[in-house]
Amino acid sequence: MNREEAIVLINHTNNTNFNEMAMRVFCYQTENCLVFQLFQKLIGFQTADHQLPNWVPFLPVSLFKNQEILTKEKEAKEIFYSSGTIGKGPSRHLVAEPELYTISYNKAFRHFYGNPKDWCILCLLPGYLEREGSSLIAMAKDLTEQSKDPDSGFFLYEHEALYHLLLKKVDEGKKTLLLGVSYALLDFSEKYHLPESGLVVMETGGMKGRKKEMIRSELHQVLQSALGVKQIHSEYGMTELLSQAYSQGDGRFHCPPWMRVIVRDQSDPLSENLIGKRGRICVIDLANVYSCSFIETEDLGIVYEDGSFEILGRLDHSDIRGCNVMVSR
Repeated sequence: MNREEAIVLINHTNNTNFNEMAMRVFCYQTENCLVFQLFQKLIGFQTADHQLPNWVPFLPVSLFKNQEILTKEKEAKEIFYSSGTIGKGPSRHLVAEPELYTISYNKAFRHFYGNPKDWCILCLLPGYLEREGSSLIAMAKDLTEQSKDPDSGFFLYEHEALYHLLLKKVDEGKKTLLLGVSYALLDFSEKYHLPESGLVVMETGGMKGRKKEMIRSELHQVLQSALGVKQIHSEYGMTELLSQAYSQGDGRFHCPPWMRVIVRDQSDPLSENLIGKRGRICVIDLANVYSCSFIETEDLGIVYEDGSFEILGRLDHSDIRGCNVMVSR
């Protein structure tokens, strides 16, 4: 699949043709991504035995920690690294065409929030700024550069300066987005309170071992009270994905047209899609065309009839079904 065809996946996928586009990518990756190919063999998956695309296998996200997940005849032009979990190593996403990531996050942001040039974008992402290879920082940096507001930018621990800048933007009535990792937003809200306003606060999730883990609703209540907003927006993304889903305050995430989330039984990698029931979150991200577009996460959630989904927490770690040999390599 050439670059132009890959871009078409992002620009021209919709609800009507999603299955067709997804199956095109599945067949391409089954043939050209050796890790995905081997995984299918190890779990005993055979295309002829299943009705596609409802029964496609999803590659466990933990394999990104120790496998070279890249389609044949492609080389990584960029590598994104996860921040890692305490006691675990980081994941690596080998990106053959960084342009696909740029197209994906720009198109998704515009889909949900409009043109970034109309926003003042303030980023409170200290842990990500302090390391190399963060896909979130790459996205946030580009969006702030596209913003026409001279105050747009990043903050490490300059909370007082951020507070006064937010007061200024509230007073100006400027469309302002405060994008922050959860623990940093909590640190900020413990000391500084803002008046009620139209500020958009978006958390990217994760305490990263810095603070006690909180359920999302509890986190949002604390931030709403301190930051003077009626709802907290959220971004659902990860190093292993080139696309993001967004929640605009109702607790449910919505995907851009080229991304879809389904839920499967925690113990059966080939179970049917569960609607309205708890299970393991699996993601189809067609922007991942040169790595793997079919990823089984370690998140527990619910998918609803309209395709929106809710994250309920993390699953307990367990051995990866059918691919222990791949993990140990």
